[in-house]
Amino acid sequence: MKLKGLRWWVIALIALATVINYIDRQSIGVLWPDIAEDLFPDSSTDERKGIFATISVIFMFSYAFGQAIFGKILDWVGTRLGFALSISVWSIATVLHAFAKGVLSFGIFRSILGIAEAGNWPGAAKANAEWFPIKERAFAQGLFNSGAAVGGIVALPAIAFLTIYFSWQMIFILVGLVGLLWLIPWMILVKAPPKTHPWLSEEERLYILSGQQNQDIDEDGIHDEGYNPNTGKLLSHKQSWGVIIASAAIDPIWWLFVVWIPIYLNEVYGMDVKSIGLYGWVPYVGAMLGAWFGGLFAQNRLKAGWSVDRTRKMVITIGCLIMLPSLLAMANPGGPTSAVLIMAVILFGFQTAIGNVQTLPSDFFGGKTVGTLSGIAGMAAKLTAAGLIYLVPWLTSGGNYTPAFIIGATMAIIALVSIWVLCPKIEPLKG
Repeated sequence: MKLKGLRWWVIALIALATVINYIDRQSIGVLWPDIAEDLFPDSSTDERKGIFATISVIFMFSYAFGQAIFGKILDWVGTRLGFALSISVWSIATVLHAFAKGVLSFGIFRSILGIAEAGNWPGAAKANAEWFPIKERAFAQGLFNSGAAVGGIVALPAIAFLTIYFSWQMIFILVGLVGLLWLIPWMILVKAPPKTHPWLSEEERLYILSGQQNQDIDEDGIHDEGYNPNTGKLLSHKQSWGVIIASAAIDPIWWLFVVWIPIYLNEVYGMDVKSIGLYGWVPYVGAMLGAWFGGLFAQNRLKAGWSVDRTRKMVITIGCLIMLPSLLAMANPGGPTSAVLIMAVILFGFQTAIGNVQTLPSDFFGGKTVGTLSGIAGMAAKLTAAGLIYLVPWLTSGGNYTPAFIIGATMAIIALVSIWVLCPKIEPLKG
């Protein structure tokens, strides 16, 4: 049996996994007013915010640790088994949230969730490198990244709706079970990498492999494994540090909103869970459109004859320049409608840039190294995000979020500079 366009089925499944990933992690933020009222009834608003920050930081540190672990696991066992392991564990961890009784138990379950969910991003980068020619990778990464936005769009109103019929404990159980169901089509469809997959037509197999220029380092026209240095050698390249620093600088901007949108709307505008569900999904529409725009624009420019170097830098620059004034505008956004619309512009810019940042490991290195560099960059990104999340209760004491948004704008500048300075030419490295 041959399945036409199999690579698009694969990336669609990964995008769906990302939707599930974000519903799982977003659940606690949306449900927090109800959880806090149930488990911490005698705590003040700032105290509850501090508890939420502590639990979120535990998640982020675990997520950072998991990025490094799963980068290696995916390079070791492959995309198919690595993804299956990741989503199995994170789905079970989500179910366990239903049995949390306080900070300690929530911290343990969020830690397991963070470690396991970390496999999604290096896994997607590795799958992208395996299944797509270089000219389609930015668009494929954009489709995958749009899953994060769709997860945000779906999670907030869906969870708010479920609170009408179910307790917060039952909602965690239902959300966790969805991830386990995802395993069925994944294990059936992704039987092997493109080189040996029995359902892949020879035409599509040739199209994929012949389009992976960075897999032909000896330039003999024959597909090979590319440049795959060990970790020490990998980190000796300034281009690797360009990817790592850019990821560490830009990623906290996303997490600033992913973690704090529900709490921000609750604290600044006094919204309950149902009102958060009404407003909180809007920024993720901007994120989804940005993921598509960044991927399609990059693909269009590459097909028009632009170099990979020019394309990546141009799209990343556009994304960062969109974020800068919008982050500063959040200092005085006005009412809740204008606030969520400005957030949508910020997340549009973020997703425009991040898809192309995440393709850089496959632009520089062979397939056996992509997971490792993506994992290291992801770990650095989550550590800096954890630091910002930890500071938010202190930075926003009394409900003033302006200092956090100024820090976000500064980090966008750092990400942009790291790409232009440390990645002088984006092209396959040869040692």
